[in-house]
Amino acid sequence: MPRPWFAGRAYRAVLRLLPVDFRSEFGDDMEQVFREQHDETWRDRGLPGLLRMWGATILDIVRMAPREHFSVLAHDIRYALRMMRKNPVYSLSAVLILGLAIGANTSIFSVVESVLLKPLPYADGNRLVILRQTAVKIGQDDIRFSAPEIADYRRRNRTLSELVEYHSMTFTLLSRDESHRVRTGVVSPAFFDMFGVKPLLGRAFRADDDTPGAPAVLLLSYEFWKSAERGDPAIVGKTYQMNDKVHTVVGVLPPIPQYPNENDIYMPSSACPFRARQTENREGRMMRVFGRLKPGVTLQQCHADLAAIAGRLEQDYPKAYPRTAGYGIASAGLRGELTARARPMLLLLMAAAAIVLLIACANVAKLILARMAQRERELVIRTAMGAGAARLLRQLLTESLILALLAAGVGMLCATGSLRLLTEFAGQLTPRAREIGIDFWVLLFAVFCAVATTVIFGSMSALYSRSRLAAGLKESGMQLAPPARRNWMRGALIAAQVAFSYVLLIGAGLMVRSFIQLRSVDPGFVPQRVLAVGFDLSWSKYGNDTEVASIIKRLLDKVQSQPGVGVAAIASSFPMDPDTFGMNDMGQSFRIEGAVLSGAEQPKVANLRTVTPGYFQTLGVPVVAGRLFRDSDNQTAPPVALVSRSLARKRWGAQDPIGRRVTFNDGKKWTTIVGVVGDVKEFGLAREAPEQLYMPLAQVGIVGSLLVRTAGDPATLPSQVRRAILAIDPQISITETKTLEEARSESIASPRTSADLFGLFAVLALIIAVAGIGSMLALSVRQRAREIGIRMALGATPGDIVRLVVRQGMLLVIIGLAVGLAGAVELTGSLKTLLFEVQPTDPATYTLVSAVLFGAALLAAYVPARRAARIDPQNALRSE
Repeated sequence: MPRPWFAGRAYRAVLRLLPVDFRSEFGDDMEQVFREQHDETWRDRGLPGLLRMWGATILDIVRMAPREHFSVLAHDIRYALRMMRKNPVYSLSAVLILGLAIGANTSIFSVVESVLLKPLPYADGNRLVILRQTAVKIGQDDIRFSAPEIADYRRRNRTLSELVEYHSMTFTLLSRDESHRVRTGVVSPAFFDMFGVKPLLGRAFRADDDTPGAPAVLLLSYEFWKSAERGDPAIVGKTYQMNDKVHTVVGVLPPIPQYPNENDIYMPSSACPFRARQTENREGRMMRVFGRLKPGVTLQQCHADLAAIAGRLEQDYPKAYPRTAGYGIASAGLRGELTARARPMLLLLMAAAAIVLLIACANVAKLILARMAQRERELVIRTAMGAGAARLLRQLLTESLILALLAAGVGMLCATGSLRLLTEFAGQLTPRAREIGIDFWVLLFAVFCAVATTVIFGSMSALYSRSRLAAGLKESGMQLAPPARRNWMRGALIAAQVAFSYVLLIGAGLMVRSFIQLRSVDPGFVPQRVLAVGFDLSWSKYGNDTEVASIIKRLLDKVQSQPGVGVAAIASSFPMDPDTFGMNDMGQSFRIEGAVLSGAEQPKVANLRTVTPGYFQTLGVPVVAGRLFRDSDNQTAPPVALVSRSLARKRWGAQDPIGRRVTFNDGKKWTTIVGVVGDVKEFGLAREAPEQLYMPLAQVGIVGSLLVRTAGDPATLPSQVRRAILAIDPQISITETKTLEEARSESIASPRTSADLFGLFAVLALIIAVAGIGSMLALSVRQRAREIGIRMALGATPGDIVRLVVRQGMLLVIIGLAVGLAGAVELTGSLKTLLFEVQPTDPATYTLVSAVLFGAALLAAYVPARRAARIDPQNALRSE
């Protein structure tokens, strides 16, 4: 609005165009009224007026005697409750709308605060780093470490004060009373000291616990101690049998988050039989490595130091680090590494929840404005009787604060109820999910959201009630159309609601469409009616390939004799197993017979899997060419292998790979390719099928899972299969039991939950926006009843009235859609990395969302329009 001096100058210019008599008779009075109105507007409206009212309120409170505060506050609270009780629909609507939005924001904020904002629960957590080996030229960015590599980096680095190793395995823990299949963390003796973790009972590992021949010792996790040992305070000193050794408990860990895996027990690295066999094997990469920066050392300095060591290792051991692999090392802060996958998704969910809150705020603002329109006569009368700005503001703020606290309570209930779902979702993205909870900061966030929203609009309402005192005494809000500026404000709020809803619906639509695309991907195998059982053998009991082949044959014979079992197989792992661990994380290097390579070049295979002959029949993997494995492909037969279609295409092109030979040890032993099989999505539906090489388990004795194709529902067989396995050897550790359909479903659990959450927020936003459109038009109809009655008395038909009201609402919807479309195109680009085979500008999604939102808004506008068409002109004209 122009300032008074500018507006007055424009007014005088117009006045000069009027007849002289008109100017002389009315000009001075009109100019005086004009000046008074605009002076009041700039004095009592906008930010200056709001600040003046707040200042007056603060002065009023300061001047008040201390004992008066309670009586005035009690009076304001009683009056506010009485007004809320008189208008339960308004009060309930405002509390529920705002409470739901606050609940969504509070629940997401609790996750963001716990996962992204809190420091690690370890001493000097900002100095903890995780190390990763890389081979960029073959697409490997997270290669584990072998024992010689750990020793090299520990000895040669100059920037780390400590460097420890970690890996996890599953064993059977035997006590006098019972046996437990336990996930075991295998760590360096200084592991817990580096993280600053002190045992709750007993002691941590010492350096002498990791020497050859030292007595085997264990640390129990707090959860295992509570569940398996019922919190026995005398647990220290208790012994267990594991891997043909007696292990003594030396301590119990406190209840802290365990990174990078949740384990039942911990043992020193030298006590692990598999780790002990890899001491001199530089390519036996199975450990993760963590370190602590020396004081004053930056992450960049650490990376440069480690990169120099990696370069020297590549020169010293060219066979272990082929130049064509692009070997290197990377270091990252542990805190950032643990939240890398979760950060983009959580921030997007926070943005979605914030949009819902903005929509709810717009709706609550509209409700407050509508309520003030109904109370305008009351407030103007109170002003005329001497109520100052501070008194009105204090009263309206009291009502707003009561609504805020009620909405915050509803929001906290919603947040608490949804916390478990969000924790499970965050657990798919980060190990910090265990730290999620409702704390003081989350509670403060909920109260702040509620108070900020209601206080702002409560203040605006008090400011609004100060204007047009004389007109307010003469007007009736139910009879006359509201002022244009009030209609403009409400219209802007409706358009904003539609725009925000459109952006959120587009985001949800893209996520849902991406998930549908992901679900339709062919995994390369038939998951229906297949049961997968993960298991581990005792490495101390089955120490060579002959012993492994013997136990595998007995296991298969036992399982296949069970009723309901069609065909069974054993492999090193199964498709989409989250714990898939190949023979070599860098990829098994091999050389094709007759191929001419330059220098030290060697092709790489992305994944190696050992299987029994029935594997492909059990999974339904098609044979493309050649034959499958036979029972005769054992240790006494020539080595054979199968390759996947993608590997055959990349390494042999249009040539037939059948009969070609490859070597894994520079020609000392040659393996013949006997068949080509279909590609399998081993590591998830969203990832490309790896270049896969299969070898007979009888020739390479690596086991990890049993696969059973059943005649009926596989969910009925787990206990039967478990008994069959344990009947062969009670010390076999069964790590997990699931159907391949469950494994396939779990592999897309994160995008499914993301789509569900975005969809939930979008539906909530749509409901609030549609309700806002309907309520705004209903209020407009009530306020324009006299006008509509006059129109109908002058000949307007009910259809004309319906079109008038619908046009009023849909114009705002179209404006909101246009703004929302521009915002969606701009903002949904951030979703690109989360979408699968769907573009952020997908035309089908935009078309469908536009149609749904437009149709819902049209329905919301039609209902009050039909009500307006039924107004009786005589009753409307008689109303005064």
